[in-house]
Amino acid sequence: MRVFRIAVLLLFAVTSTLSFALQPTLTPQQSGTTNRLQAVSVVNPNVVWVSGVGGSFAVTTDGGNTWRAGVVPGAEALQFRDVEGVSAKVAYLMSAGSGADSRIYKTVDGGQTWTLQFENTIADAFYDCFAFWTPQRGLAYSDSVAGRFPMLRTTDGTTWQDIGDNLPPAQAGEAGFAASGTCVATQGGRNAWVITGGAEHARVLATRDGGDTWNAYETPIVQGTPISGGFSIAFRDPWNGVLGGGDLADPTAFTNNFARSSDGGMTWKLGTPSPFPGAIYGLDYMNMRGLAEGSGNASGTEAVFITGPNGAAWSPDEGTTWHLLEGVTGYWAVDFGKGRVGWLVGTGGRILKVSF
Repeated sequence: MRVFRIAVLLLFAVTSTLSFALQPTLTPQQSGTTNRLQAVSVVNPNVVWVSGVGGSFAVTTDGGNTWRAGVVPGAEALQFRDVEGVSAKVAYLMSAGSGADSRIYKTVDGGQTWTLQFENTIADAFYDCFAFWTPQRGLAYSDSVAGRFPMLRTTDGTTWQDIGDNLPPAQAGEAGFAASGTCVATQGGRNAWVITGGAEHARVLATRDGGDTWNAYETPIVQGTPISGGFSIAFRDPWNGVLGGGDLADPTAFTNNFARSSDGGMTWKLGTPSPFPGAIYGLDYMNMRGLAEGSGNASGTEAVFITGPNGAAWSPDEGTTWHLLEGVTGYWAVDFGKGRVGWLVGTGGRILKVSF
């Protein structure tokens, strides 16, 4: 038993040393826009799409060395709160807003032209985010309207159908937060999760069959008011996932804003709160495999990156310990695209490349 304890202590020491040794390289990017950017989608290490307010988007095809920014014609007043990159040529944009301000556009020529695929006609609907299993199959989530979620689904990458009747009834005021385009997560070919807030309980809505049926599960994060709950969710496999959120009422407070699940989202346990105050707006997993052995936790957990207006941090052990990035603030969204090179986007058109 004594030998076992010594071995465990040595493993912990090695893991801790390597975790601190893995300091990321931060490279500011020139986005070509000064509009606030709120979403980012990594296609591969070279191709990344971002989107923001003022109908803006930008794309790089050389790993962030250069960016080409643009504004979708006719969408100058829209806020593109989410983006899904498919390739250097193909991408989707989703604007968030009441009524007709919620729209979905698609380009197949690298952003030279855009086709309007969906324009919301429900006055009280407000689409927050979308996510895709494949380039043709995806979901778009809206705040509830009269106790119902007007969820959209596409199976051909062109047309969108309302599948809201498949979801559980909504709580009064239940909604999503369109902070970073990550309130919906997809995994595999048919798994998806939505994190909600704005109601008595912050819940996770989950499907295992591509959106045909859904279940609702409660979470332990800060909740219970119209401006608190879950903001962002991600799963690394069918069972293990993380979520983040917070309370917009007090951006200086440290709250229970991070949780994780090991049973597919049915139950959640609080992790260590973010090391920066306020809400977690966006989060994503990082693939740290291939780096020095011990860069993650020996228990089988994985590395996670979180960001919000008041800070950014990463964890080698799925939210048990955090390493704060000093001086990094004002970034709303993050994506690593299943790799260990990611991009943060935020205010003033800022983009920050993060390389481990």
